[in-house]
Amino acid sequence: MKIGLVLPYNVALGGGVKEIVFAMKDELQSRGHEVYVITPRPKDADATSAKDIIYVGKATDFNSPLHTTSQVSAGINESIDAMLEEHNFDILHFHEPWVPMLSAQILSRSKCVNVATFHAKLPETMMTRTIIKVVTPYTKSVLKYIDEFTAVSPAAAEYVCSLTDKQVALIPNGIDLKKFKAPVRRSDNKKQKTIFYVGRLEQRKGVKHLIHAFKLLSEASPDTSLIIAGDGPDRAKLEALAADLELKNVAFVGFISDKEKIHYLRTADLYCSPALYGESFGVVLLEAMATETVIVAGDNPGYASVMKGLGAISLINPKHHAEFARRLNLLLHENDLRHIWREWARDEIHQYSYAAIVDQYEEIYRVAIKNHANKQQEE
Repeated sequence: MKIGLVLPYNVALGGGVKEIVFAMKDELQSRGHEVYVITPRPKDADATSAKDIIYVGKATDFNSPLHTTSQVSAGINESIDAMLEEHNFDILHFHEPWVPMLSAQILSRSKCVNVATFHAKLPETMMTRTIIKVVTPYTKSVLKYIDEFTAVSPAAAEYVCSLTDKQVALIPNGIDLKKFKAPVRRSDNKKQKTIFYVGRLEQRKGVKHLIHAFKLLSEASPDTSLIIAGDGPDRAKLEALAADLELKNVAFVGFISDKEKIHYLRTADLYCSPALYGESFGVVLLEAMATETVIVAGDNPGYASVMKGLGAISLINPKHHAEFARRLNLLLHENDLRHIWREWARDEIHQYSYAAIVDQYEEIYRVAIKNHANKQQEE
């Protein structure tokens, strides 16, 4: 098959959707498919140029209340027509098709099979409800061109399901299991324990509650340390909170590379992500599971879609600081429970390999192409 993966974000920047799209590209190419990533041209295109990237229009970054995203400039229909005619794709796979404007411009001119994947969970806030009222008419105008709908979780499917009666297939995000490996040896009998967090330092991530719970934990377990990686608008306030609580074993290490993140996951005794809301999935939970790092996480719909079965013992309400601290203590020190948790993680993680994920997308592609051909014959 000839497949175009449409990425509406600036390819020169980082981001989970970008990582997933390029991992899918590599896996699909390894299976013999001809695959291209279609994306807006960043300002410094030379820095990200590659033979299997097709640039359309220009990337313009803007800050939204949800995240920083990109839109493609208008007035490029001729170049889109030329691109579609030149490549004659069998499949165009649109990631986050509701993000303006690249997907809408291509969808309205595409004559091949169009598949869509929805990644994001919109937070239940007044601001978000206002945003939905604005973007919903635009999104509805896009949906009519889509042949097959997918989403990474029930939380991510919620918005699109409210706008269409078509079935939305659930295909989770994936992880590179060769990149994220458990250490050969890990001791549960260390006197000094380490808790690790990585992510944005913003209100919805719940780090404030982690610090309060850690205060209670440290009173019973003073040798435990907390490493907080990442940056964001709340960093100064969180550092001040840790100082006000006189916590000496809390370290803010700022932005870290993927290599550093893997090191921390492989050496920490526990990974904690106390997100309150707005999570559609939880790739970082997969990363912790793959490295067999025991998890405590916020009980939000996205995380609950990953921490299933026995893994649900990891889920807590971050705002209940005393219970939060007790769960941290339990999963730090009860070695039999930690062993059972790791056995669960080892069994569970294989379904999230990119090979398993792409198997599901390939089946979606095959069915969509067959249905598209039958529809054309009927017409």
